[in-house]
Amino acid sequence: MAIIPAIALGALLVLLLGGVYIAVNRDPEFAGHPKGLYVLFFAEMWERFSYYGMRALLIFYLTKHWLFGDGKANLIYGAYTSLVYITPVLGGYLADRYLGQRKAVLFGAVILTIGHMLMAVEGDGGQNSAAINVFWLALSFIIVGSGFLKANISVIVGQLYPLTDVRRDGAYTIFYVGINVGAAIGVVLAGWLGETWGWSYGFGAAGVGMLLGLFVFVIGKPLLNGAGEAPGPLAKSKEWALYGIGLASIGVIWALIQYQDVIQTLLIVSGLALLGYVLFEAFKLEKHARDRIFAILFLIALNPVFWGLFEQAGGSLNLYTDRYVDRAGVPASLFQSVNSIYIVLLGPIFAWLWVALGKRNMEPSAPAKFGLALLQVGLSFLVFVWGANMVGPAAMTPVLFVFLIYFFQTTGELCLSPVGLSAMNRLAPKHLASLIMGAWFYMTAVGNFVAGKIGEATGGGEGGEMTKEGTLAIYSNIGWITIGIGFAVLVVSPVIKKMMHLDTLKDEESAA
Repeated sequence: MAIIPAIALGALLVLLLGGVYIAVNRDPEFAGHPKGLYVLFFAEMWERFSYYGMRALLIFYLTKHWLFGDGKANLIYGAYTSLVYITPVLGGYLADRYLGQRKAVLFGAVILTIGHMLMAVEGDGGQNSAAINVFWLALSFIIVGSGFLKANISVIVGQLYPLTDVRRDGAYTIFYVGINVGAAIGVVLAGWLGETWGWSYGFGAAGVGMLLGLFVFVIGKPLLNGAGEAPGPLAKSKEWALYGIGLASIGVIWALIQYQDVIQTLLIVSGLALLGYVLFEAFKLEKHARDRIFAILFLIALNPVFWGLFEQAGGSLNLYTDRYVDRAGVPASLFQSVNSIYIVLLGPIFAWLWVALGKRNMEPSAPAKFGLALLQVGLSFLVFVWGANMVGPAAMTPVLFVFLIYFFQTTGELCLSPVGLSAMNRLAPKHLASLIMGAWFYMTAVGNFVAGKIGEATGGGEGGEMTKEGTLAIYSNIGWITIGIGFAVLVVSPVIKKMMHLDTLKDEESAA
């Protein structure tokens, strides 16, 4: 088994050297794209290495080290991942108005590095251990750091291209491949180290990965060509005050992560407030720009449906794989890399496919791609349930169906996530760019919390334990419901496409 981590480590070293070479080489383009794209590719790759490496171990860390029940562990997992995606609203707002995206990403990367290093402090385990407070603090650092980094680094990608540049969707797909290269290798190395050598080794590896991401981003600054800079002059005292707000928010998150019911209320209240603010801004705009905001809201509203199912991967599906799948001795956490490996393999194919179909005027619209994504993620669960039931309740589920559920989820993800990132950046007014990207991640946060509630149900409630039959019944229900929603989205997608007014975007660029 050690050969797989060794290969992954070799790949990481090659990627590190490649990233440094691109960052220090001053040529403006590489492989048809601005060099700045690859700086962001490598920086995000290392950040995802750390995030997904930690994520692969988290549900097992909660159940095996801190000794939470399955239901409670899934709820904590969902609360954590939801907060990771809600904090970009604050980080996006501060970047739009004051810091600029580059400084926000830099600050977020520093906070993330500290958080992942703190995860290596494991103590003696059990919920009565004093070290569990360090664990909550580590999660809080990671959540706040992600808030400053996640939405803003995606916005910088879009700023490298004109609004109507046909390379934009392809650029976000390349960026998305970088995310998943890091995720795949991070899962293999951190997962293997954590389950074989000890939790602190796995989480420590994630911290080193984040530190390398920070390094690449700093040395690659010249290749961003001014993208992501502050919207105006910013006094040093005000800049440090904003960083202080970020540090203070760590304490707030430290309290929230321990009380998951409060997070549910927070999501509802803040979601309504965010919707109200976006609508308030929308009605200040001229008709076409306002319609685009409505199209954005439609696409964003589909996020919780998709991610509520997809994020079972790190929670209930991870536990199911550990207990009810014939794994032939392979650590369960390593299967978290399957989705990312599929992304790396299929991402370039989808990037080519969208461009090829676009040249023939056959490319599905963004709303239609979202509908296709929902159909595929729903189908993935139905295929998995069919495979598990085929061998009978007493038999272990064949590992083939783990690969199949991740395959259909991956093809669905490629129809939704990079396309959604591109659509948010393309359709949002410039003065709302990071806030809209933050709203995109906010609704992903809602989806992650929904995933936690679904996972809690598979565990029979907060203090319960997972059963094979109960989990499969829930998977079947959510699969059929999501397929129905997917068909409905396909039906209305022409109307939503019309509201995007892509022809006006061209006129605006020409006029500029």
